[in-house]
Amino acid sequence: MNKTSTKRGSFVDVGWGRLIFAHTFPDPQDLADVLLEEEPNKRDIAFYATDPQLVLGIAPQDLFLDPSTTYRLELKTWRRDGDHQSLIRITDIESKGDIEEINRIYSSNGMVPLDPEVAWQSLDDDRFDYYIARPSDSDRVLGVALVVDHVRCFEDLFNSCSLWALAVDAQTQYPAVGTELVSHAATHFAERGRDILDLSVLQASEGAIRLYEGLGFERVPVFAIKRRNQINEHLYVAQDVKEGYNPYAKIIIDEALRRGICVEPIDPPRGYFRLGVGNRRVTCRESLSELTSSIAMCRCADKQLTSELLANAGLSVPDQLAYSNDEEALAFLEKHGGIVVKPREGEQGQGVAVDLQSPEECLAAVRAAEAFCDTVLMEQFVEGIDLRIIVINMVVVAAAIRKPAEIMGTGKHSIRELLEKVSRRRKAATGGESQIPMDDETLRCIRDRGYELDDCLPEGTLLRVRRTANLHTGGTIHDVTAQLSDDLSKAAVHAAQTLEIPVVGLDFLVPSVEGEEYYIVEANERPGLANHEPQPTAERFIDLLFPYLNNDPERTVGD
Repeated sequence: MNKTSTKRGSFVDVGWGRLIFAHTFPDPQDLADVLLEEEPNKRDIAFYATDPQLVLGIAPQDLFLDPSTTYRLELKTWRRDGDHQSLIRITDIESKGDIEEINRIYSSNGMVPLDPEVAWQSLDDDRFDYYIARPSDSDRVLGVALVVDHVRCFEDLFNSCSLWALAVDAQTQYPAVGTELVSHAATHFAERGRDILDLSVLQASEGAIRLYEGLGFERVPVFAIKRRNQINEHLYVAQDVKEGYNPYAKIIIDEALRRGICVEPIDPPRGYFRLGVGNRRVTCRESLSELTSSIAMCRCADKQLTSELLANAGLSVPDQLAYSNDEEALAFLEKHGGIVVKPREGEQGQGVAVDLQSPEECLAAVRAAEAFCDTVLMEQFVEGIDLRIIVINMVVVAAAIRKPAEIMGTGKHSIRELLEKVSRRRKAATGGESQIPMDDETLRCIRDRGYELDDCLPEGTLLRVRRTANLHTGGTIHDVTAQLSDDLSKAAVHAAQTLEIPVVGLDFLVPSVEGEEYYIVEANERPGLANHEPQPTAERFIDLLFPYLNNDPERTVGD
């Protein structure tokens, strides 16, 4: 059992840090001392601070007032509305694999992961519980929340509990995961006889606040204090330098600031910024930098040229033909049975249509792709897993499989409503970068399965609404770096060497990420590094730009 109290007051180690009950520390100095004992890579929170100004006055350079809002639910009057049936079930942690999945979700949401040993050894600790949301028909982890029972931690006169570290897998197609976790916690602790459930949320988390207020939570004047550290830096340091940038630029800017590198905003809407140390300056557009030559950039931008160069280097690519007339196009379709149509130049899946099998579909897709580029490519359709491999400085840094957008039927909502719900969630999770477009391609996929937009999708029915797995069209990304075979890794590095490009995202189609067979279909000169967390893509990118800087986070530039 972890030590959870001293003569000064009470706290509990919950795996990612300590929840410190500030009001059990009558002396501000004692509370400040406990906060200053925070361990590296942990996040301690002193909740219920009654005189925060006195504590901050003791160590103003080391402590700060958390800019979060506290919400409270009165459990004595809590009643869950409506039908309790759900596609989601809530369990406790059942295996060490569950802890790995919790940490995957926490890391992808920018949260502090659990110490696996602390979490595993605490399973019998009746003072707190980690609730896991799973599909009703599988053990997959969709989300997690922590609830702490204050009565079992100290002599709590308020008969209260609190909810922390709620996180949902941003890739999930299941609706209302957060609602199920919070509702389960409220119901369980109401039955246990607790009177109030408190939680803390950043004011910028508008979606979470809507969820809590919709369940009946109300704001209360309760304060928390934290220690200044790298984890909390964004809470107490002005973030003007990142204002207006998307997640792909922010992840690089964050890593640069962490290393003590100067960041000069140039054009946030377009993703341009300049990094500098001493007399070295490097201008970037997200992960595209001055180190990528114009020749390499042109090679990647021209999908036809990319394919020819890789084929000449002995790498596997699908058969390809530039459209010239309908007769040749239909002959190419007949040869392969199924084809892909795409603009020769373009990004984010615009103008791409996949697995076209009829002459009418083929020619219609050509006309649509011509709106994005004068030259349209027809490509052999290859079945397989959509795999993105990131190569930086000729080393594989990350690999992820990409899945097309899907929706899960509830038996109550139309396909149109489900699309809107999933799009809102994907948009919020990716800083506005990902949503499912309501276009002809989405409608084609829906109709191919025998549905229309206003049809009610049966409960539990999974419907794939896109054939391409691009993030910008609602696709989801799942890390497989640890499973990637040496054969695929070598092919990716060979492709980067062939294109002579220092940073590239290579799109593969493979039967298995652990096998040797593959086709390379595209190369992206400006891959989204934020899509591959927790892999160290931003770290390796900064290493490339400033190779002489020490990578030890305990050191700063100039040490």
